[in-house]
Amino acid sequence: MNAQVARSNDPLRIVAVGLHRLKDLFRDLAPTYAQVARVEVLDSGFETAVDTINELSRQQPIDVLVAAGSNGAYLRQHIELPVVLVRVGGFDILSALGRARSISSRIALVTHGALPVELERFNELFGLGIEQRSYRTTDDARNCVLELRARGIEVVVAPGLIADLAEAAGMASVFLYSEDAVREALDDAVEMARLSHMEGAKRERLNTILGQLRDGVVAVDMDERIEILNPAMARLLERPAPELIGLKLSDIAPELSLTRTLREPRAEIDELQKIGARAVLTSRLPITEQGTQTGAVLTCQDPESIQRVDRDLRARRHKPAANVRYRLTDLVGTTPGIVHTRSLAAQYARSDATVLIFGESGTGKELLAQGIHVASKRANQPFIAINCGAFPESLLESELFGYEEGAFTGARRGGKLGLFEAAHTGTIFLDEIGEMPVSLQTRLLRVLQEKEILRVGAIEPTRVDVRVIAATHRDLTERIVTGDFRRDLYYRLNILRLELPGLRDRRQDLPELVAHLGRKIALRTSIDITNDPRVQKLLDAAWNYEWPGNVRELENLLERVAMLASPNDATLSDVQLRELMPEISAPTPSKVVASIAAHRAESETELIRRVLEESDGSYAKASVRLGISRTTLWRKLKKQSPS
Repeated sequence: MNAQVARSNDPLRIVAVGLHRLKDLFRDLAPTYAQVARVEVLDSGFETAVDTINELSRQQPIDVLVAAGSNGAYLRQHIELPVVLVRVGGFDILSALGRARSISSRIALVTHGALPVELERFNELFGLGIEQRSYRTTDDARNCVLELRARGIEVVVAPGLIADLAEAAGMASVFLYSEDAVREALDDAVEMARLSHMEGAKRERLNTILGQLRDGVVAVDMDERIEILNPAMARLLERPAPELIGLKLSDIAPELSLTRTLREPRAEIDELQKIGARAVLTSRLPITEQGTQTGAVLTCQDPESIQRVDRDLRARRHKPAANVRYRLTDLVGTTPGIVHTRSLAAQYARSDATVLIFGESGTGKELLAQGIHVASKRANQPFIAINCGAFPESLLESELFGYEEGAFTGARRGGKLGLFEAAHTGTIFLDEIGEMPVSLQTRLLRVLQEKEILRVGAIEPTRVDVRVIAATHRDLTERIVTGDFRRDLYYRLNILRLELPGLRDRRQDLPELVAHLGRKIALRTSIDITNDPRVQKLLDAAWNYEWPGNVRELENLLERVAMLASPNDATLSDVQLRELMPEISAPTPSKVVASIAAHRAESETELIRRVLEESDGSYAKASVRLGISRTTLWRKLKKQSPS
């Protein structure tokens, strides 16, 4: 890489190789190119020239060679550098013949290689009587001159070697190459060198880019020979990159062969393969230039690095657990029911299994879910919550699973990330799961089973690592019987079960709850009611209240006290009490609630008896249909039986 950098920053370097009279033309013209290139004239030929050029090239790279005749042909065969030949045009030949005619009419034209066909026709057409010869080697040149002298030729038009030999043999000579021909060859050499430097700069840039990639990249020609590869691919193939250039990829790593891509030019993306003991994700693409396939390229990715990047990207898009406010210690209470739930939740936090929370509205289901998340190993990852009963079906689907660009009219450009993807590596809380439409329950079941989601409008699933905590205030067994909830989904959700008792079932926790909630309200309102005697009077009055809104209702009541009660009143009159909490003074609230509860229990009993009857009295069959244990079935029936 360092040599390449030095190469692209160097001025253009051209070496003009010329003997005899050609070297003088090169030396005369070389200074005129000083602004664009350094032209060095080498006064040697053949083997000596090759040795000298190789030595010069080791000192500093040479871009292009310029030579003529047999010397140029020899250099092309024996050196790996581009050689521009000084070529003779028709005008040059006619001009030289004109000068020769002024010396003698007995003229010979000698060229290196094949004679120009046009000149032969011209000579025959006009009867010029010009002898034409060609040569390839030095021995050919000497023999040619001797033959021409024997035939009485007096003037020879030829390149420098023949011209010098002719004069040594007593004949006159006219040098064939003109200044214009040499200048044209030097111009071509400069342009070739300039393009080579541009190509070198592009290749240098490409190598720099490829060198920074963690993915392995290799490109081959149509014979599947390696043209370029980056360090990551060389490491994967376990050989130094210079040793691999020019070798067939199939010979080095048959499993990475590109022969099929060269034979059938179509892209093959993200194919999982093994190279030895390593798994890599490969992609094969044809290389097409100006409509013609010129090779193929292979990329190899480490699947684990892809997963790491995927996790990082998702985590950056959603700040980990930024919306989590509660811990299990915020689940206040010392009654046996709440202590047992809190203890189970702490145990469940050590697992990744799905949790299903049962509890009436306001009992703190999301608080419990957040507490489990914070106590788990996913605590530093996202916590996403959604109420499944708060959205229409189509909107809930796109919220949960996301959608692709163009999936439907009005779809956001670039698509949308669903909440399952947003919760990747973290926890998603599905509140009111019993309200989820049956069609989406099927999709949720697939997430739980396969750990992957399918965006709306997508054809390829996306893997997700997410823990699901669901909650409901519904009796899901009843909804299973009515066809509103899938039985298989219920079993997938009901792995770790938690039940939050209602506030009426843990009235002994009221003082502790009031103190805890009072401190929260004080932070929001700057009004401290924790030791306010009016609060105690409210609690005394509400001791037998059924608290249908549970802890949320209690918090709302305390905030109402903080905002509406006069701070100058140390006590509350009955009128003030009714104003602050009309629910307490409503006609026989406990009886109304009791009636509702009795009606609910009666409906549940009727459902159980009907299912039992349809199951021919089999407790086992009935319990399976209802999604409850036989012990629970027996207990519910015994509870409603007259004593």
